[in-house]
Parts: sequence; structure tokens; C-alpha cells
Amino acid sequence: MIFEKIGTGATIPEAVENAKAALNAPEDVDVQYEVLRQPQKKTLGLFGGHPAEVRVFYELPDEEKARTYLKAIIEGMGISEYSIEREENDKDIVYNISCEEDYGILIGRRGETLDAIQYLVRLTAKKSGDEADGARISVNVGNYREKRAENLRALAAKHAKTVLKYGRNVALEPMNPYERRIIHTAIQEIEGVTSHSVGYDSDRKVIISLEEGVKPTHGGGNYNNRRGGNRGGNRGGRGGYNRNSDRNNASSAPTRAPRKDSEGSLYGRIEVRKTTEE
Repeated sequence: MIFEKIGTGATIPEAVENAKAALNAPEDVDVQYEVLRQPQKKTLGLFGGHPAEVRVFYELPDEEKARTYLKAIIEGMGISEYSIEREENDKDIVYNISCEEDYGILIGRRGETLDAIQYLVRLTAKKSGDEADGARISVNVGNYREKRAENLRALAAKHAKTVLKYGRNVALEPMNPYERRIIHTAIQEIEGVTSHSVGYDSDRKVIISLEEGVKPTHGGGNYNNRRGGNRGGNRGGRGGYNRNSDRNNASSAPTRAPRKDSEGSLYGRIEVRKTTEE
């Protein structure tokens, strides 16, 4: 956005100073000027002549349009008591919203409403030049994004531990690009695991897996066996239990004394396999 004023004076420097006073520019901006008309003295001190005329101006990114649009969204959602603080660094422009109302209406389920607001503000900012020099606009409400990032890092660490233990890939719920980046960054800091994204658009999600050559700490492929992975080879019942086998044994040896687990009973065999796996 360009701010400008026109000034006049008996000389060019005087006209510039008069215009700058009217412009009241911030001290840290670069104020420029252009001469619109040179001063001319009156002929014989009586006829003609005119003062110098200049235009002074300075330019700032048009961030007011993005802020104005954001205010319109907030007020359109029925929130009247609020404030917006703007923070800026070399890469980002962040609008932090504080309000007396419940933050939930602005955040939405898993931040979906806040993401939608941010997307619309970015579109407005792009048209008005707010994202000049590669700066990217973000919208935050009550430190929600910081808290969400902390929870996502904890989630990444939790599932990475599971992957390292059992060797099985873990697929997280679909996330937006911002949240996926947090997960990927957290996984990069954990030795032995890696991550990649699959899917498209709103269904895109992160997959956490073992790095190539890394072995699970808890038996890897045997994990399914402990959960009943061998059921397919034994259709007699759950966990390998065979009712027909029990009936045959009962009719052929009805008076046989009960055997101990150590003598090879069904439960004895399970106990042996469990000990072997651990």
C-alpha cells in the first residue's frame, strides 16, 4: 500500500518538508519524493509565478486488507470482543487472535475451522501482496497451534516406539500439510524409524515404519502369532482349539487321569511358545 501527500513551498526542499509533515510517516520507512512543478518567481515581483509542488510517498505491504478480511470473518461468526496481534519475521506473518468467547468456535474439530480461516486469509493476502518476499501468513487462536504441535510430537514418539518394538507400520489419521510436517520432523529425530505420506488431498496421511535394516526389538513378525496368527491352519476353534480332537480323546480314554501342563497339554504348548518368543 502506498501512502502519499502533496506539498508546496517557495523552494523544493521547503515543499518536501511541508509534505513530509502532512504525511506523518513512521521513522523507519524510506520516504521518497518527486517534483511535480518547479518554483517560479513572479515577473517584476508582481505578475505570474507559483510555488514548488512535490509529491512525497512511502510504500508498505498491504497487510491491512488481510487483517480487515480476518476481522470480517471473526465478526461474522458472532464474536464481538476480540483482538488481533501481528507478528512478523523473515519467513512468516502470524495473526494471533485473542477473544473473550470460547475459542472452540474459531478452532473447530481438529482445527478444521481455523485452517479454513487461514486459507481464506492467505488468498486475500496473496492478491493484496501481503506475502511479499516469500513471507507466509498463518492464523492462530489462543496458542492452539503450539499446543497441537506439542500433541503431534508426542503422538509421533508414541507410535515410533510401537514400530520399533513390533516392526509393523503405523498409519496416522489424515492431516493437513502443516501437521504432517510436524510429524515428519519429529520422526527424523528418532533413530531407527522413518516416515512418508500417502493419499491425496484431505485423505493424505503419514505412515511410520522401520528404517531399512533395522530389526524390531520384540520379535517383529511373531507379534501376529501371539494374537492368534496361526488360526488359519487349525479350524477346530479359536486359538487352535480342536473340539473334535477333544471328543476323540475323551471316548478313547475316558478314565485317564488329567495330565499336567508339563506333560504336553494344549496350554503347556502355548506356554512353551510364549517363552520362546520372549
